[in-house]
Amino acid sequence: DEIPTVVGIFSAFGLVFSVSLFAWICCQRKSSKSNKTPPYKFVHVLKGVDIYPENLNSKKKFGADDKSEAKNKSVMPKNSLHLDLEKRDLNGNFPKTTSKMQSSPDLENLSPKHFSERKKDSVSPDSLKSITSLSSEEKQDKLGTLFFSLEYNFEKKAFVVNIKEARGLPAMDEQSMTSDPYIKMTILPEKKHKVKTRVLRKTLDPAFDETFTFYGIPYSQIQDLTLHFMILSFDRFSRDDVIGEVLIPLAGIELSEGRMLMDREIIKRNVRKSSGRGELLISLCYQSTTNTLTVVVLKARHLPKSDVSGLSDPYVKVNLYHAKKRISKKKTHVKKCTPNAVFNELFVFDIPCEGLDDISIEFLVLDSDRGSRNEVIGRLTLGSSAEGTGGEHWKEICEYPRRQIAKWHMLCDG
Repeated sequence: DEIPTVVGIFSAFGLVFSVSLFAWICCQRKSSKSNKTPPYKFVHVLKGVDIYPENLNSKKKFGADDKSEAKNKSVMPKNSLHLDLEKRDLNGNFPKTTSKMQSSPDLENLSPKHFSERKKDSVSPDSLKSITSLSSEEKQDKLGTLFFSLEYNFEKKAFVVNIKEARGLPAMDEQSMTSDPYIKMTILPEKKHKVKTRVLRKTLDPAFDETFTFYGIPYSQIQDLTLHFMILSFDRFSRDDVIGEVLIPLAGIELSEGRMLMDREIIKRNVRKSSGRGELLISLCYQSTTNTLTVVVLKARHLPKSDVSGLSDPYVKVNLYHAKKRISKKKTHVKKCTPNAVFNELFVFDIPCEGLDDISIEFLVLDSDRGSRNEVIGRLTLGSSAEGTGGEHWKEICEYPRRQIAKWHMLCDG
């Protein structure tokens, strides 16, 4: 009789201990979640969804009035934000919705004509003179027009950029004669604030309606900044196509009177060689008998420092192209915290055609970052149509097959 009694007592104590331990773990998880601070430094308003840092609690949130805020509190449940974000498809697109943005209700029904009409009232002549004008060659290449607005909130010390839409983009997909556009925006010269819009599928007139709010930027520093918009077309099977860019110096633009509506012509991307990107030592050998190309990534030197850590963690990605179509890719190992990396890694590529006329190789030097997307430090292209040392190096390996030829090359801006 004593044994069942003892077993029952121990079972009861074990059950009480398990329930107590489970309750304690749940409380610890809940408290840790509530104390977490958001990792972002800006607010992104997308299709009526407002994302605010948890430490900026105030009665009035920037970009929304009291009425709309009260409606959202009564109608929208606490977890509705996460549910909306989970409705995106594989490309990051949201389903079509009739909801309007809370931060800019007066921008919803504006057409490009309204932008041009209101721009005359909001932009001063001095500010227009300060912005660089397009050359005659750039005007000939019609790459479309970007519509956006700028605003500064003095109470929050926040700089607000609303990317409204783009019109008349060129078709980057030759088969469907359309594009899958999205926009990357960077605040120069420090490049600390980098954001991008979602991808809109199969359209040449994308309407983004996305607002980015950057906190901690004093109004006195606005005049020293420059906005850089990069318009790209998403490509699932290769590197995204660059449509063009828009560069907006903020010197002379007065934002103290409220929101300013602007539109700018999209121009061709200016790919410039820069000594500040560093150099890459490459060795090539073409075997005509086996129709193979041996590529040795030897060294990199004078690579620029990253913004956060001070030193880069470089590695090299090698892409082989045949008639502008990527057919093979390889990459080296990552070298930690060094501006002068030694790789000494060999790759052998099979050439699908006779000769190297339609073959080109792209070298991308990237900075490895576990927390975010790896940033391109510099780029190098070798081929028959390449300029400078890239074309000379390619010509030499074609003239002297079975000979390993090494050269230093300057990296271009990524």
